[in-house]
Amino acid sequence: MPYMNPINEAHVSEPGLVVVDVAAADDATALAFQQLLADRWATATAEHTTRDAGEPGVRLRCYLDLRQPVGSDASAHVPPQVFTEVQR
Repeated sequence: MPYMNPINEAHVSEPGLVVVDVAAADDATALAFQQLLADRWATATAEHTTRDAGEPGVRLRCYLDLRQPVGSDASAHVPPQVFTEVQR
């Protein structure tokens, strides 16, 4: 992926650690999605999005630790299945 740095092995070194790359139409959408994640799990958030010349929308990367739920009722929830599409 030309727009993102490679994933650091430390960020996925154990089960429950997740790297999330987000592509969205605008800053508000990308940051709102990131906030939804941060409200549920321990998250290292991005402070801003990036734009790539010639590419639509904005992108950001954040890091989640699904082993450490945050929020008052997060421990009562089972993480939802996440479906991803890999493009080659």
